[in-house]
Amino acid sequence: MEQQMNHYIRLAAALNVSQRMQEPIAVSIEQLAEILCCTPRNVKFILRRFEESGTIRWQPGRGRGHTSEMTFLRGIDEVMEQALQELTGKGKIKQGIELIGQLGGNSALQERLLALLNKQMGYHSEAETTTGLDTLRISLSRRLEPLDTCRVYTAFEAFIIDQICSTLVTFDAGCKQFQPGLAHMWEANEECTSYIFYLRKGVRFHHGRVLTSRDVKETYLRLLDRKSPAFGHFRDIEQVELLGEHRIRFDLSQPNVFFLHALSSIYMSVLPYDSDPEAGLIGTGPYRLSELSEDGIVLAAFDDYYGYRPLLDRVEVWYLPEMGSGVRQYELPGLSAGSPEEEGCSNNIDYPALGCRYIMFNFHRQGVHHDLKFRRALQALYHPPALIKDLRGKRSLPASSFMPWESQVRSWHEPSLPEIREMLLESGYQGEELTLAYASFKVEEGEDSQWLQRRAEAAGFRLRLLTYDSFQLESVMDRADMFIAEEVLEDDWEWGMINYFVNQSNLLHTLLLPEQLEQLYAALAGFTSLPAEGRSSLLKQAEEILYRECWLLYGCHMKKQAQLNQSLFGLHTGSFGFLDISRLWIKSGFPERTSDS
Repeated sequence: MEQQMNHYIRLAAALNVSQRMQEPIAVSIEQLAEILCCTPRNVKFILRRFEESGTIRWQPGRGRGHTSEMTFLRGIDEVMEQALQELTGKGKIKQGIELIGQLGGNSALQERLLALLNKQMGYHSEAETTTGLDTLRISLSRRLEPLDTCRVYTAFEAFIIDQICSTLVTFDAGCKQFQPGLAHMWEANEECTSYIFYLRKGVRFHHGRVLTSRDVKETYLRLLDRKSPAFGHFRDIEQVELLGEHRIRFDLSQPNVFFLHALSSIYMSVLPYDSDPEAGLIGTGPYRLSELSEDGIVLAAFDDYYGYRPLLDRVEVWYLPEMGSGVRQYELPGLSAGSPEEEGCSNNIDYPALGCRYIMFNFHRQGVHHDLKFRRALQALYHPPALIKDLRGKRSLPASSFMPWESQVRSWHEPSLPEIREMLLESGYQGEELTLAYASFKVEEGEDSQWLQRRAEAAGFRLRLLTYDSFQLESVMDRADMFIAEEVLEDDWEWGMINYFVNQSNLLHTLLLPEQLEQLYAALAGFTSLPAEGRSSLLKQAEEILYRECWLLYGCHMKKQAQLNQSLFGLHTGSFGFLDISRLWIKSGFPERTSDS
Protein backbone atom coordinates (compact mmCIF):
# COMPACT_ATOMS: atom_id res chain seq x y z
CA MET A 1 0.00 0.00 0.00
CA GLU A 2 2.73 2.49 1.01
CA GLN A 3 4.77 1.87 -2.16
CA GLN A 4 1.70 2.16 -4.35
CA MET A 5 0.88 5.52 -2.78
CA ASN A 6 4.45 6.70 -3.37
CA HIS A 7 4.03 5.89 -7.05
CA TYR A 8 0.67 7.66 -7.21
CA ILE A 9 2.03 10.84 -5.58
CA ARG A 10 4.95 10.95 -8.02
CA LEU A 11 2.69 10.50 -11.05
CA ALA A 12 0.14 13.04 -9.83
CA ALA A 13 2.83 15.67 -9.26
CA ALA A 14 4.66 15.06 -12.54
CA LEU A 15 1.53 15.03 -14.72
CA ASN A 16 -0.27 17.91 -12.94
CA VAL A 17 -3.26 15.69 -12.23
CA SER A 18 -5.17 18.28 -10.18
CA GLN A 19 -5.88 20.23 -13.38
CA ARG A 20 -6.53 17.19 -15.61
CA MET A 21 -8.97 14.89 -13.83
CA GLN A 22 -11.03 12.59 -16.12
CA GLU A 23 -8.95 13.83 -19.04
CA PRO A 24 -6.86 11.43 -21.15
CA ILE A 25 -3.19 12.30 -20.83
CA ALA A 26 -0.81 11.25 -23.59
CA VAL A 27 2.20 9.52 -22.07
CA SER A 28 4.63 6.74 -22.95
CA ILE A 29 5.86 3.80 -20.89
CA GLU A 30 9.36 5.26 -21.13
CA GLN A 31 8.19 8.58 -19.64
CA LEU A 32 6.48 6.78 -16.77
CA ALA A 33 9.59 4.67 -16.14
CA GLU A 34 11.62 7.87 -15.79
CA ILE A 35 9.06 9.43 -13.40
CA LEU A 36 8.84 6.31 -11.24
CA CYS A 37 12.56 5.49 -11.44
CA CYS A 38 11.93 1.87 -12.46
CA THR A 39 12.00 -0.40 -15.49
CA PRO A 40 9.30 -0.39 -18.21
CA ARG A 41 8.36 -3.89 -17.10
CA ASN A 42 7.69 -2.67 -13.54
CA VAL A 43 5.71 0.28 -14.91
CA LYS A 44 3.24 -2.12 -16.53
CA PHE A 45 2.86 -4.00 -13.26
CA ILE A 46 2.22 -0.72 -11.36
CA LEU A 47 -0.33 0.43 -13.93
CA ARG A 48 -2.19 -2.88 -13.66
CA ARG A 49 -2.43 -2.41 -9.86
CA PHE A 50 -3.80 1.11 -10.34
CA GLU A 51 -6.41 -0.13 -12.80
CA GLU A 52 -7.51 -2.88 -10.42
CA SER A 53 -8.05 -0.31 -7.68
CA GLY A 54 -10.10 1.93 -9.96
CA THR A 55 -7.61 4.79 -9.70
CA ILE A 56 -6.78 5.18 -13.42
CA ARG A 57 -7.84 4.03 -16.89
CA TRP A 58 -4.96 2.95 -19.13
CA GLN A 59 -5.23 2.81 -22.91
CA PRO A 60 -2.00 1.45 -24.43
CA GLY A 61 -0.90 2.87 -27.79
CA ARG A 62 -1.49 0.68 -30.84
CA GLY A 63 1.49 0.25 -33.09
CA ARG A 64 4.75 2.13 -33.56
CA GLY A 65 4.58 5.89 -33.02
CA HIS A 66 1.27 5.87 -31.14
CA THR A 67 1.37 7.13 -27.57
CA SER A 68 -0.63 5.62 -24.78
CA GLU A 69 -3.28 7.47 -22.75
CA MET A 70 -3.73 7.57 -18.98
CA THR A 71 -6.92 8.92 -17.38
CA PHE A 72 -7.00 9.63 -13.68
CA LEU A 73 -10.42 8.62 -12.35
CA ARG A 74 -9.93 9.64 -8.73
CA GLY A 75 -8.33 12.78 -7.29
CA ILE A 76 -5.29 12.72 -5.04
CA ASP A 77 -7.41 13.90 -2.08
CA GLU A 78 -9.79 10.96 -2.38
CA VAL A 79 -7.02 8.41 -2.91
CA MET A 80 -4.94 9.70 -0.02
CA GLU A 81 -7.90 9.75 2.37
CA GLN A 82 -8.80 6.16 1.48
CA ALA A 83 -5.19 5.05 1.90
CA LEU A 84 -4.94 6.79 5.28
CA GLN A 85 -8.19 5.20 6.46
CA GLU A 86 -6.97 1.75 5.43
CA LEU A 87 -3.68 2.23 7.29
CA THR A 88 -5.22 3.60 10.49
CA GLY A 89 -7.93 0.95 10.36
CA LYS A 90 -5.14 -1.60 10.68
CA GLY A 91 -3.54 0.38 13.51
CA LYS A 92 -0.66 1.55 11.29
CA ILE A 93 -0.53 5.08 12.69
CA LYS A 94 3.20 5.49 12.06
CA GLN A 95 2.79 4.60 8.38
CA GLY A 96 -0.12 7.05 8.18
CA ILE A 97 2.06 9.85 9.54
CA GLU A 98 4.78 8.97 7.02
CA LEU A 99 2.21 9.01 4.21
CA ILE A 100 1.09 12.54 5.14
CA GLY A 101 4.72 13.66 5.30
CA GLN A 102 5.22 12.78 1.62
CA LEU A 103 2.81 15.49 0.46
CA GLY A 104 5.45 18.19 0.59
CA GLY A 105 3.96 21.59 -0.23
CA ASN A 106 0.30 20.54 -0.35
CA SER A 107 -0.46 22.08 3.04
CA ALA A 108 -4.25 22.14 2.59
CA LEU A 109 -4.42 18.38 1.96
CA GLN A 110 -1.91 17.74 4.74
CA GLU A 111 -4.12 19.64 7.17
CA ARG A 112 -7.22 17.66 6.15
CA LEU A 113 -5.39 14.35 6.49
CA LEU A 114 -3.96 15.35 9.89
CA ALA A 115 -7.51 16.14 11.02
CA LEU A 116 -8.61 12.71 9.79
CA LEU A 117 -5.69 11.08 11.58
CA ASN A 118 -6.48 12.99 14.77
CA LYS A 119 -9.93 11.36 14.79
CA GLN A 120 -8.17 8.04 15.26
CA MET A 121 -6.98 9.21 18.67
CA GLY A 122 -8.92 7.96 21.68
CA TYR A 123 -9.93 4.51 22.86
CA HIS A 124 -9.88 1.49 20.54
CA SER A 125 -10.98 -1.98 21.53
CA GLU A 126 -10.40 -5.28 19.76
CA ALA A 127 -12.78 -7.14 22.02
CA GLU A 128 -14.17 -9.11 19.10
CA THR A 129 -10.74 -10.38 18.06
CA THR A 130 -8.64 -13.18 19.53
CA THR A 131 -6.21 -10.65 21.04
CA GLY A 132 -8.87 -8.52 22.72
CA LEU A 133 -6.44 -5.62 23.09
CA ASP A 134 -7.64 -2.30 24.50
CA THR A 135 -5.62 0.65 23.17
CA LEU A 136 -5.57 4.34 24.05
CA ARG A 137 -4.13 6.77 21.48
CA ILE A 138 -3.11 10.28 22.50
CA SER A 139 -2.00 13.07 20.13
CA LEU A 140 0.86 15.43 20.94
CA SER A 141 1.58 18.70 19.12
CA ARG A 142 5.37 18.40 19.49
CA ARG A 143 8.00 15.72 19.43
CA LEU A 144 8.90 14.01 22.68
CA GLU A 145 12.00 15.15 24.49
CA PRO A 146 14.47 12.40 25.56
CA LEU A 147 13.15 10.19 28.37
CA ASP A 148 16.12 10.84 30.64
CA THR A 149 15.36 10.53 34.36
CA CYS A 150 18.47 12.59 35.15
CA ARG A 151 17.42 15.62 33.15
CA VAL A 152 13.68 15.48 32.59
CA TYR A 153 11.90 18.74 33.33
CA THR A 154 8.90 18.83 30.97
CA ALA A 155 5.60 17.64 32.40
CA PHE A 156 4.53 15.19 29.68
CA GLU A 157 7.89 13.42 29.57
CA ALA A 158 7.81 13.12 33.39
CA PHE A 159 4.29 11.66 33.09
CA ILE A 160 5.48 9.04 30.58
CA ILE A 161 8.51 8.12 32.71
CA ASP A 162 6.18 7.71 35.68
CA GLN A 163 4.27 5.04 33.72
CA ILE A 164 7.49 3.16 32.88
CA CYS A 165 9.41 3.47 36.14
CA SER A 166 8.81 3.24 39.89
CA THR A 167 10.33 4.91 42.95
CA LEU A 168 11.07 3.66 46.45
CA VAL A 169 8.10 5.54 47.88
CA THR A 170 5.22 7.59 46.45
CA PHE A 171 3.49 10.69 47.78
CA ASP A 172 -0.29 10.66 48.14
CA ALA A 173 -1.35 14.30 47.73
CA GLY A 174 -4.87 13.52 48.99
CA CYS A 175 -3.86 12.39 52.47
CA LYS A 176 -0.42 14.07 52.31
CA GLN A 177 1.35 10.87 53.29
CA PHE A 178 3.99 8.66 51.74
CA GLN A 179 2.96 5.24 50.48
CA PRO A 180 5.07 2.13 49.76
CA GLY A 181 6.53 1.84 46.28
CA LEU A 182 9.47 -0.41 45.53
CA ALA A 183 10.15 -0.25 49.26
CA HIS A 184 7.45 -1.92 51.35
CA MET A 185 8.79 -0.27 54.53
CA TRP A 186 11.31 2.34 55.65
CA GLU A 187 12.59 3.90 58.84
CA ALA A 188 14.76 6.85 59.88
CA ASN A 189 16.80 7.58 62.99
CA GLU A 190 15.66 10.27 65.43
CA GLU A 191 17.88 12.95 63.87
CA CYS A 192 16.71 12.15 60.32
CA THR A 193 20.31 11.70 59.20
CA SER A 194 19.99 8.02 58.27
CA TYR A 195 17.23 6.22 56.36
CA ILE A 196 16.83 2.47 55.74
CA PHE A 197 14.56 1.09 53.03
CA TYR A 198 13.29 -2.50 52.77
CA LEU A 199 12.69 -3.52 49.16
CA ARG A 200 9.90 -5.74 47.91
CA LYS A 201 11.07 -9.19 46.84
CA GLY A 202 10.47 -10.55 43.35
CA VAL A 203 9.97 -7.17 41.65
CA ARG A 204 11.00 -7.53 38.00
CA PHE A 205 12.35 -5.01 35.55
CA HIS A 206 10.91 -5.01 32.05
CA HIS A 207 13.96 -6.88 30.75
CA GLY A 208 13.30 -9.74 33.19
CA ARG A 209 15.85 -9.33 35.98
CA VAL A 210 14.77 -9.04 39.61
CA LEU A 211 15.29 -5.71 41.39
CA THR A 212 18.01 -5.51 44.07
CA SER A 213 19.40 -2.78 46.31
CA ARG A 214 22.32 -2.32 43.91
CA ASP A 215 19.91 -0.93 41.31
CA VAL A 216 18.80 1.75 43.79
CA LYS A 217 22.38 2.74 44.59
CA GLU A 218 23.42 2.86 40.94
CA THR A 219 20.38 5.02 40.15
CA TYR A 220 21.63 7.57 42.70
CA LEU A 221 25.20 7.36 41.41
CA ARG A 222 23.98 7.96 37.86
CA LEU A 223 22.56 11.33 39.00
CA LEU A 224 25.99 12.18 40.36
CA ASP A 225 27.95 10.88 37.36
CA ARG A 226 25.68 12.55 34.80
CA LYS A 227 25.77 15.86 36.70
CA SER A 228 21.99 15.96 36.86
CA PRO A 229 20.57 19.51 37.10
CA ALA A 230 18.45 18.15 39.97
CA PHE A 231 21.38 16.79 41.97
CA GLY A 232 21.09 19.62 44.49
CA HIS A 233 18.21 17.71 46.09
CA PHE A 234 20.60 14.85 46.94
CA ARG A 235 23.67 16.80 48.03
CA ASP A 236 23.13 15.79 51.71
CA ILE A 237 23.86 12.12 50.90
CA GLU A 238 27.25 11.15 52.32
CA GLN A 239 27.09 7.40 51.86
CA VAL A 240 24.86 4.73 50.40
CA GLU A 241 25.34 1.31 51.99
CA LEU A 242 23.92 -1.99 50.74
CA LEU A 243 22.69 -4.05 53.71
CA GLY A 244 21.78 -7.02 51.54
CA GLU A 245 19.91 -7.51 48.28
CA HIS A 246 16.72 -6.06 49.71
CA ARG A 247 17.93 -3.45 52.22
CA ILE A 248 19.68 -0.15 51.58
CA ARG A 249 20.73 2.71 53.85
CA PHE A 250 21.28 6.39 53.04
CA ASP A 251 23.48 8.35 55.47
CA LEU A 252 23.16 12.14 55.31
CA SER A 253 25.50 14.95 56.29
CA GLN A 254 22.77 16.88 58.11
CA PRO A 255 19.18 16.39 59.30
CA ASN A 256 16.77 16.18 56.38
CA VAL A 257 13.08 15.68 57.13
CA PHE A 258 12.30 16.32 53.45
CA PHE A 259 14.35 13.39 52.17
CA LEU A 260 11.39 11.17 51.24
CA HIS A 261 10.11 13.84 48.86
CA ALA A 262 13.37 13.65 46.94
CA LEU A 263 13.30 9.84 46.81
CA SER A 264 9.72 9.87 45.52
CA SER A 265 10.65 12.24 42.67
CA ILE A 266 10.98 11.29 39.01
CA TYR A 267 14.77 11.68 39.27
CA MET A 268 15.00 8.68 41.59
CA SER A 269 13.02 6.42 39.27
CA VAL A 270 14.92 3.18 39.85
CA LEU A 271 16.73 1.90 36.75
CA PRO A 272 18.53 -1.44 36.26
CA TYR A 273 22.30 -1.11 36.66
CA ASP A 274 22.90 -3.47 33.72
CA SER A 275 21.14 -1.42 31.03
CA ASP A 276 21.73 1.85 29.21
CA PRO A 277 18.72 4.19 29.56
CA GLU A 278 19.80 6.06 26.45
CA ALA A 279 19.32 2.87 24.42
CA GLY A 280 15.78 2.47 25.75
CA LEU A 281 14.24 3.22 29.14
CA ILE A 282 13.69 0.13 31.30
CA GLY A 283 11.86 0.27 34.61
CA THR A 284 9.55 -1.68 36.89
CA GLY A 285 6.40 0.37 36.19
CA PRO A 286 2.96 -0.66 34.92
CA TYR A 287 3.95 -0.06 31.29
CA ARG A 288 7.07 -1.04 29.36
CA LEU A 289 8.51 0.87 26.43
CA SER A 290 7.48 -1.04 23.30
CA GLU A 291 8.34 1.37 20.48
CA LEU A 292 10.04 4.76 20.30
CA SER A 293 10.55 6.85 17.17
CA GLU A 294 10.45 10.45 15.98
CA ASP A 295 6.75 9.99 15.31
CA GLY A 296 5.73 8.81 18.76
CA ILE A 297 5.93 6.26 21.52
CA VAL A 298 4.10 3.03 22.25
CA LEU A 299 3.71 1.62 25.76
CA ALA A 300 2.59 -1.95 26.45
CA ALA A 301 1.12 -3.21 29.71
CA PHE A 302 3.72 -5.07 31.79
CA ASP A 303 2.18 -8.40 32.78
CA ASP A 304 4.72 -8.95 35.58
CA TYR A 305 4.14 -5.57 37.23
CA TYR A 306 4.42 -5.88 41.01
CA GLY A 307 1.21 -3.86 41.51
CA TYR A 308 -2.11 -4.14 39.71
CA ARG A 309 -1.69 -4.81 35.99
CA PRO A 310 -3.05 -1.93 33.85
CA LEU A 311 -6.46 -2.54 32.33
CA LEU A 312 -5.45 -0.75 29.13
CA ASP A 313 -3.17 -3.06 27.17
CA ARG A 314 -1.49 -0.47 24.99
CA VAL A 315 -0.97 3.31 25.02
CA GLU A 316 0.16 5.12 21.88
CA VAL A 317 1.32 8.75 21.85
CA TRP A 318 1.64 10.18 18.33
CA TYR A 319 3.21 13.43 17.22
CA LEU A 320 0.64 15.22 15.04
CA PRO A 321 1.98 18.72 14.23
CA GLU A 322 -0.45 21.61 14.39
CA MET A 323 -3.11 19.36 15.90
CA GLY A 324 -2.41 19.97 19.58
CA SER A 325 -5.15 22.00 21.24
CA GLY A 326 -3.93 21.53 24.78
CA VAL A 327 -7.04 19.42 25.42
CA ARG A 328 -6.20 15.79 26.08
CA GLN A 329 -8.65 13.50 24.29
CA TYR A 330 -9.77 10.23 25.83
CA GLU A 331 -12.69 9.57 23.47
CA LEU A 332 -14.40 6.54 22.07
CA PRO A 333 -14.05 6.05 18.30
CA GLY A 334 -17.04 6.68 16.07
CA LEU A 335 -18.25 9.79 17.89
CA SER A 336 -17.34 13.10 16.33
CA ALA A 337 -17.44 16.30 18.31
CA GLY A 338 -20.91 17.76 18.44
CA SER A 339 -22.66 14.70 17.03
CA PRO A 340 -26.13 13.92 18.41
CA GLU A 341 -24.94 10.50 19.56
CA GLU A 342 -22.41 12.20 21.78
CA GLU A 343 -24.91 14.24 23.76
CA GLY A 344 -25.02 13.06 27.32
CA CYS A 345 -22.12 10.70 26.68
CA SER A 346 -19.09 12.94 27.04
CA ASN A 347 -17.91 15.74 29.22
CA ASN A 348 -15.18 18.33 29.33
CA ILE A 349 -13.54 17.96 32.72
CA ASP A 350 -11.30 20.69 34.07
CA TYR A 351 -8.20 19.87 36.10
CA PRO A 352 -6.89 22.86 38.06
CA ALA A 353 -3.14 22.57 37.61
CA LEU A 354 -0.70 23.89 40.18
CA GLY A 355 1.62 26.51 38.75
CA CYS A 356 1.00 29.33 36.30
CA ARG A 357 2.10 31.02 33.10
CA TYR A 358 4.61 33.84 33.53
CA ILE A 359 7.16 36.10 31.83
CA MET A 360 10.80 36.13 32.89
CA PHE A 361 13.52 38.60 31.96
CA ASN A 362 16.81 37.53 30.42
CA PHE A 363 19.33 39.28 32.68
CA HIS A 364 22.24 37.95 30.63
CA ARG A 365 21.37 40.53 27.96
CA GLN A 366 22.04 44.20 28.53
CA GLY A 367 19.11 46.56 28.32
CA VAL A 368 16.56 48.74 30.05
CA HIS A 369 14.97 45.67 31.68
CA HIS A 370 17.77 45.72 34.26
CA ASP A 371 16.02 48.78 35.76
CA LEU A 372 13.47 47.86 38.44
CA LYS A 373 11.20 50.80 37.54
CA PHE A 374 10.98 49.54 33.97
CA ARG A 375 10.16 46.01 35.10
CA ARG A 376 7.41 47.39 37.35
CA ALA A 377 5.97 49.23 34.36
CA LEU A 378 5.84 45.95 32.44
CA GLN A 379 4.33 44.24 35.47
CA ALA A 380 1.52 46.81 35.28
CA LEU A 381 1.20 46.22 31.54
CA TYR A 382 1.08 42.42 31.91
CA HIS A 383 -1.90 42.70 34.27
CA PRO A 384 -3.33 39.24 35.08
CA PRO A 385 -7.01 40.25 35.63
CA ALA A 386 -7.00 42.15 32.32
CA LEU A 387 -5.36 39.19 30.59
CA ILE A 388 -8.10 36.83 31.79
CA LYS A 389 -10.91 39.31 31.03
CA ASP A 390 -9.71 39.82 27.44
CA LEU A 391 -8.65 36.28 26.48
CA ARG A 392 -10.54 33.94 28.85
CA GLY A 393 -10.12 30.35 27.55
CA LYS A 394 -8.45 28.10 30.12
CA ARG A 395 -7.03 31.06 32.06
CA SER A 396 -8.74 30.56 35.39
CA LEU A 397 -7.25 32.87 38.03
CA PRO A 398 -4.91 35.90 38.09
CA ALA A 399 -1.57 34.83 39.54
CA SER A 400 0.80 36.48 41.97
CA SER A 401 2.32 33.14 42.99
CA PHE A 402 2.68 29.64 41.59
CA MET A 403 0.19 28.56 44.27
CA PRO A 404 -3.47 29.42 43.52
CA TRP A 405 -4.33 29.79 47.22
CA GLU A 406 -1.65 32.46 47.59
CA SER A 407 -2.88 34.32 44.49
CA GLN A 408 -6.45 34.38 45.81
CA VAL A 409 -5.52 36.62 48.75
CA ARG A 410 -3.76 39.22 46.55
CA SER A 411 -5.72 42.46 45.90
CA TRP A 412 -5.54 43.86 42.37
CA HIS A 413 -5.48 47.38 40.96
CA GLU A 414 -5.27 47.87 37.21
CA PRO A 415 -3.22 50.96 36.23
CA SER A 416 -4.54 52.98 33.30
CA LEU A 417 -2.56 53.32 30.08
CA PRO A 418 -1.60 56.95 30.92
CA GLU A 419 -0.27 55.71 34.27
CA ILE A 420 1.78 53.02 32.55
CA ARG A 421 3.17 55.55 30.07
CA GLU A 422 4.25 57.72 33.01
CA MET A 423 5.91 54.69 34.66
CA LEU A 424 7.84 53.99 31.45
CA LEU A 425 9.05 57.60 31.28
CA GLU A 426 10.18 57.55 34.90
CA SER A 427 12.15 54.37 34.24
CA GLY A 428 14.23 56.08 31.59
CA TYR A 429 12.72 54.12 28.71
CA GLN A 430 13.60 55.85 25.44
CA GLY A 431 11.75 53.79 22.86
CA GLU A 432 14.07 50.77 22.77
CA GLU A 433 12.65 47.61 21.20
CA LEU A 434 12.62 44.53 23.43
CA THR A 435 12.02 40.99 22.24
CA LEU A 436 9.65 38.49 23.83
CA ALA A 437 10.14 34.80 22.88
CA TYR A 438 7.56 32.02 23.10
CA ALA A 439 7.26 28.40 21.95
CA SER A 440 5.70 28.20 18.50
CA PHE A 441 3.73 25.03 19.32
CA LYS A 442 2.04 26.54 22.40
CA VAL A 443 -1.03 28.33 21.07
CA GLU A 444 -1.98 30.09 24.30
CA GLU A 445 1.53 31.43 24.86
CA GLY A 446 1.22 33.00 21.42
CA GLU A 447 -2.16 34.51 22.33
CA ASP A 448 -0.76 36.00 25.55
CA SER A 449 2.27 37.39 23.70
CA GLN A 450 0.19 39.02 20.97
CA TRP A 451 -2.16 40.47 23.61
CA LEU A 452 0.79 42.00 25.44
CA GLN A 453 2.23 43.34 22.19
CA ARG A 454 -1.04 45.19 21.47
CA ARG A 455 -1.13 46.69 24.96
CA ALA A 456 2.54 47.63 24.71
CA GLU A 457 1.92 49.51 21.46
CA ALA A 458 -0.94 51.43 23.08
CA ALA A 459 1.35 52.36 25.98
CA GLY A 460 4.21 53.47 23.73
CA PHE A 461 6.42 50.45 24.35
CA ARG A 462 8.00 48.66 21.39
CA LEU A 463 7.73 44.88 21.77
CA ARG A 464 8.82 42.40 19.12
CA LEU A 465 7.77 38.74 19.20
CA LEU A 466 10.05 35.81 18.47
CA THR A 467 9.16 32.11 18.28
CA TYR A 468 11.27 29.03 18.82
CA ASP A 469 10.62 25.35 18.11
CA SER A 470 10.26 22.64 20.72
CA PHE A 471 12.33 23.39 23.82
CA GLN A 472 15.35 24.78 21.96
CA LEU A 473 15.77 27.90 24.08
CA GLU A 474 19.46 28.05 23.19
CA SER A 475 18.59 29.10 19.65
CA VAL A 476 17.08 32.40 20.84
CA MET A 477 18.89 33.01 24.14
CA ASP A 478 21.12 35.71 22.66
CA ARG A 479 18.20 37.43 20.89
CA ALA A 480 15.39 37.51 23.46
CA ASP A 481 15.06 39.94 26.37
CA MET A 482 12.06 38.12 27.82
CA PHE A 483 10.54 34.65 27.69
CA ILE A 484 6.98 33.55 28.29
CA ALA A 485 6.62 30.11 29.84
CA GLU A 486 4.40 27.93 32.01
CA GLU A 487 5.39 26.06 35.14
CA VAL A 488 3.22 23.05 36.00
CA LEU A 489 3.92 21.54 39.40
CA GLU A 490 3.42 18.05 40.77
CA ASP A 491 0.63 17.33 43.25
CA ASP A 492 3.39 17.30 45.86
CA TRP A 493 3.47 21.09 45.67
CA GLU A 494 6.26 21.57 48.21
CA TRP A 495 8.51 19.34 46.15
CA GLY A 496 7.42 21.09 42.95
CA MET A 497 8.24 24.51 44.35
CA ILE A 498 11.65 23.63 45.82
CA ASN A 499 12.47 21.79 42.59
CA TYR A 500 11.73 25.01 40.71
CA PHE A 501 14.23 26.89 42.86
CA VAL A 502 16.88 24.14 42.94
CA ASN A 503 16.72 22.44 39.52
CA GLN A 504 19.27 24.02 37.20
CA SER A 505 17.56 23.06 33.95
CA ASN A 506 14.71 25.57 34.09
CA LEU A 507 14.29 29.20 33.02
CA LEU A 508 15.03 30.52 36.49
CA HIS A 509 18.60 29.26 36.36
CA THR A 510 18.98 30.03 32.67
CA LEU A 511 17.95 33.69 32.81
CA LEU A 512 18.90 34.97 36.29
CA LEU A 513 22.41 36.10 37.18
CA PRO A 514 24.48 34.22 39.82
CA GLU A 515 24.00 36.99 42.40
CA GLN A 516 20.22 36.85 41.95
CA LEU A 517 20.20 33.08 42.42
CA GLU A 518 22.33 33.43 45.55
CA GLN A 519 19.70 35.76 47.00
CA LEU A 520 17.03 33.09 46.45
CA TYR A 521 19.23 30.33 47.87
CA ALA A 522 19.83 32.44 51.00
CA ALA A 523 16.08 32.85 51.48
CA LEU A 524 15.66 29.05 51.31
CA ALA A 525 18.56 28.15 53.62
CA GLY A 526 17.71 25.29 55.99
CA PHE A 527 14.61 24.29 54.01
CA THR A 528 15.05 20.50 54.27
CA SER A 529 15.54 20.54 58.05
CA LEU A 530 12.31 22.42 58.83
CA PRO A 531 8.80 21.08 59.47
CA ALA A 532 6.07 21.73 56.89
CA GLU A 533 5.03 25.13 58.27
CA GLY A 534 8.59 26.42 58.24
CA ARG A 535 9.20 25.14 54.70
CA SER A 536 6.04 26.85 53.47
CA SER A 537 7.21 30.14 55.00
CA LEU A 538 10.57 29.96 53.22
CA LEU A 539 8.93 29.22 49.87
CA LYS A 540 6.69 32.27 50.32
CA GLN A 541 9.75 34.40 51.09
CA ALA A 542 11.52 33.24 47.95
CA GLU A 543 8.45 33.88 45.80
CA GLU A 544 8.05 37.32 47.34
CA ILE A 545 11.55 38.20 46.12
CA LEU A 546 10.56 37.21 42.58
CA TYR A 547 7.39 39.29 42.83
CA ARG A 548 8.89 42.34 44.57
CA GLU A 549 11.95 42.56 42.32
CA CYS A 550 9.88 41.77 39.21
CA TRP A 551 12.41 39.20 38.05
CA LEU A 552 9.37 37.18 37.09
CA LEU A 553 5.99 38.58 36.02
CA TYR A 554 3.16 36.28 37.06
CA GLY A 555 0.35 35.87 34.54
CA CYS A 556 -2.49 33.48 35.28
CA HIS A 557 -3.25 30.03 36.62
CA MET A 558 -4.43 27.55 34.01
CA LYS A 559 -7.13 24.92 33.83
CA LYS A 560 -6.18 21.68 32.12
CA GLN A 561 -8.95 19.99 30.15
CA ALA A 562 -9.70 16.46 29.05
CA GLN A 563 -12.54 15.30 26.83
CA LEU A 564 -13.99 12.22 28.44
CA ASN A 565 -16.58 9.71 27.36
CA GLN A 566 -18.79 8.51 30.20
CA SER A 567 -17.90 4.91 29.34
CA LEU A 568 -14.38 5.56 30.61
CA PHE A 569 -13.95 4.33 34.16
CA GLY A 570 -11.08 4.60 36.62
CA LEU A 571 -10.75 8.37 36.22
CA HIS A 572 -7.99 9.33 38.65
CA THR A 573 -5.77 12.32 38.13
CA GLY A 574 -2.06 11.95 38.63
CA SER A 575 0.68 14.52 38.83
CA PHE A 576 0.65 17.52 36.47
CA GLY A 577 -3.13 17.10 35.94
CA PHE A 578 -2.83 14.06 33.63
CA LEU A 579 -5.18 11.12 33.97
CA ASP A 580 -3.54 8.05 35.48
CA ILE A 581 -3.71 5.83 32.39
CA SER A 582 -2.70 2.73 34.36
CA ARG A 583 -6.13 2.82 36.03
CA LEU A 584 -8.33 3.65 33.01
CA TRP A 585 -10.71 1.10 31.53
CA ILE A 586 -13.74 0.96 29.25
CA LYS A 587 -17.14 -0.28 30.23
CA SER A 588 -19.13 -1.44 27.22
CA GLY A 589 -22.89 -1.19 27.06
CA PHE A 590 -24.98 -3.77 28.92
CA PRO A 591 -25.76 -6.45 26.32
CA GLU A 592 -29.35 -7.18 25.41
CA ARG A 593 -30.48 -10.78 25.95
CA THR A 594 -30.53 -12.65 22.68
CA SER A 595 -33.49 -14.78 21.78
CA ASP A 596 -33.00 -18.55 21.44
CA SER A 597 -35.42 -18.64 18.56
